[in-house]
Amino acid sequence: MHSEALFIQAMLYLAAAAIAVPIAKRLGLGSVLGYLLAGIAIGPFGLGLIGEEGQDVMHFAEFGVVMMLFLIGLELRPRLLWEMRVSVLGLGGAQVGITAAIFAGLGHMLGLTWQSAVAIGLTLALSSTALVLQSLKEKGLMGTEGGQSSFSVLLMQDIAVIPMLAVFPMLAVKSLSHGAGAHHGSKAGTWIESLALPGWAETLIVLGAVTVIVLGGMVLARPFFRFVAGTRLRETFTAAALLLVIGIAVLMTKVGLSPALGTFLAGVVLANSEYRHELESEIDPFKGLLLGVFFISVGASIDFGLVSGNPGLILAIVGALIIVKFIILLVLGRLYRMRFDQNLLFAFSLAQGGEFAFVLLSLAIQFGAVTSQQGAPLIASVALSMALTPLLMIFNERLIQPRFGTREADNREPDRIDKKSAVIVVGFGDFGVTIVRFLRANGVHPIVLENDSDRVDLLRRLGLKAYYGDARRRELLQAAGAEEARLLIIAVGDQERMLELIEVAQRHFPHLIIFARAAGWFESFNLLKVGVDYVYRQNADTALRTSIDALRLLGFRAHQIHRAAQQFQIHDDESMRALSEAWGDEKAYFSAARERIENLEKIMRAEREGEEFRDAGWDAESLRKEFGGNQDD
Repeated sequence: MHSEALFIQAMLYLAAAAIAVPIAKRLGLGSVLGYLLAGIAIGPFGLGLIGEEGQDVMHFAEFGVVMMLFLIGLELRPRLLWEMRVSVLGLGGAQVGITAAIFAGLGHMLGLTWQSAVAIGLTLALSSTALVLQSLKEKGLMGTEGGQSSFSVLLMQDIAVIPMLAVFPMLAVKSLSHGAGAHHGSKAGTWIESLALPGWAETLIVLGAVTVIVLGGMVLARPFFRFVAGTRLRETFTAAALLLVIGIAVLMTKVGLSPALGTFLAGVVLANSEYRHELESEIDPFKGLLLGVFFISVGASIDFGLVSGNPGLILAIVGALIIVKFIILLVLGRLYRMRFDQNLLFAFSLAQGGEFAFVLLSLAIQFGAVTSQQGAPLIASVALSMALTPLLMIFNERLIQPRFGTREADNREPDRIDKKSAVIVVGFGDFGVTIVRFLRANGVHPIVLENDSDRVDLLRRLGLKAYYGDARRRELLQAAGAEEARLLIIAVGDQERMLELIEVAQRHFPHLIIFARAAGWFESFNLLKVGVDYVYRQNADTALRTSIDALRLLGFRAHQIHRAAQQFQIHDDESMRALSEAWGDEKAYFSAARERIENLEKIMRAEREGEEFRDAGWDAESLRKEFGGNQDD
C-alpha cells in the first residue's frame, strides 16, 4: 500500500503540473506561478488531494534547489566569482544585515523577546533562491544588472544560512528534546553532534569537509569522470553526476552546513572541467522536475485555514515583509548606482521570504526561541509572499517598467543630428555594427540611431558615430532625415519594438524602403504581413556559409557550390514569401512547406545531374588541396 500511495502522490503532482503550468504560460504568468497554483489547487485547502505528506515531499524536492546551485556554480569560473566579491559581500552582506536588524527591531518593538525578535529577523532577511533564479532565467533577465545583483544577494544569503544555523541554538529558551531531534538543516543527527567534539574540533571538521570538496573537484573529479565516460553508457554518467551532487549534499548535512552551498562550491571548482557541459545536460532535467515539485509543495503548504481565521494578521505580516524588504533593496540598489529600471527589477525580485525560512522557523520553534503560535502565521506569510512574487514581477514588467523603468534614460535628451544620409540604421548591436562597418567601408555613411545610451557612448569611444534616441518617435526619424533618405534598415532584436517602428515609418515616411531582420521564419512572416520590403533571417546567411565550407571540405568544386548556394538562397527567399501567405492556416502551411522542401531537393538534384560547367578559375587544384577535398564530381 505504501508503494501504491507513493505512485498516487507522484501521479497527482505530475498531473497538476501538466495542467496548470501550460495554462499559466499561455496566460503569460510564467511556470513558477503555475506550479504554485497547482499546489494550492491539489492541497489541503483546495481539492484536498494531498495532505500532511506534502511536507515530506517538500524536503525531498529541496534537492532541486541543491541541484540548481550546483548548475549555477558550473557556469561561474572561480575568477568570475572573485570579481563578484564586492557585490556578494558588499551588497549581499548589507542586505542580510540591515534587513535582519530592522525586522528584529520591529519585532522587539511589538513586544517579542529579544531571542524571538532576532530569530525572526534573521529568518525574514532571506529570499527564495529557487523561485527568483528560476523566474529570472525564464524571462531571460539573469544577464542584466538587476539579475546579476539579485544572484549576488541570493548567494550571500545562502552563505549566511551557515552562521544562522550556528546562532539559533544560542537563542534557545528551552533545551531541544531528543524526540524533536533531527531536522533538515540543523546539527541534529550530524557527525559533530554525535562525537560531542569541542568547538575547535568542530571547526576543523567543517574546514576539512570544504577542503575535501575543493581538492576532490580539482584532483579526483576529472579522472573519475574520464573513467565513467569510458564506458560510453549515458546512464552510467547520469548516475555518476547524481552521485556527485547527492554525495556532497549528504557530506555538508553531516557536518552541519548548507548542502546547497556545498554543491555550489563543487560546481565552481568544476567550472573549468571538460565535463562541465555533460554534467549540465545530465542534471538539468532532474533539477527542473524537482524544482517544479518543490514549488507545488510550497503552494500546497499554505495554510488557508489559518489565513482565513486571521486575515488581518496575515495581511499585515505579508505586507510588512514585502514593503520593508522592497524599500531596503531599492535604497541599496540606489547606493550601488543601479539604473532605475534595473533597481526596480532587483527590488521586486527579492521582496519575499525564502525556502530556508521553513527550516529556520521550525528550528526556532524546536529551540523555543519562537512559539508555535508565533511561527505558524509567519510560515503561512512566507509561503504567501513567495506565491505573490511572480505576480509582483509581472506587475513590474507590464505596468511599472513601461511607465517609470526607463526614467533615467528618458532624462537624457535625444542627440541633435546635424548630418543627413540616404540610409538610416536603427539599432547598433552586433548585427547593426556589421552593417554599418560594411557600408562605411564602401563609402556610405549612414545615420545610426540607438536607444541604449551606454552603448552609444561605448561605440563613440571606438570611433563609430551613433545618435541616442528612440526611433519610434516620428520627430526623431524626421530629424535623422527620413524625408530625404531612401533606405531604413532596422537592426533591433525586439520584435514588438520593431513592429512599432515599422508602423511609424510607413505612416509618416511611406517612401522609405524598409530592411528588417527576423529571428526566424515565424518572425519573417509577421514582417512580410505588415508590408516590409526586405526581410532577412539573422542566422540564414551564417548557416549557408557554414554549409558552403562543409561542402568545400568534402571536395565539392567551387563553382558547383556557388551555383548550389545561389539556387538554394533564391528558392529559400521565394519559400519564405510564399509560405507567409499560408501562415495562420496550419493545414495549408504544412502542406505547402512539405511541397516546397520536396521541390527544392528535385531542383538541386537535377542541377547536379545536368551538364557541368567547368571553369579552371573556380576549380583550381590548389584550392581543392587547400580545403583537403578529394571527392570526385
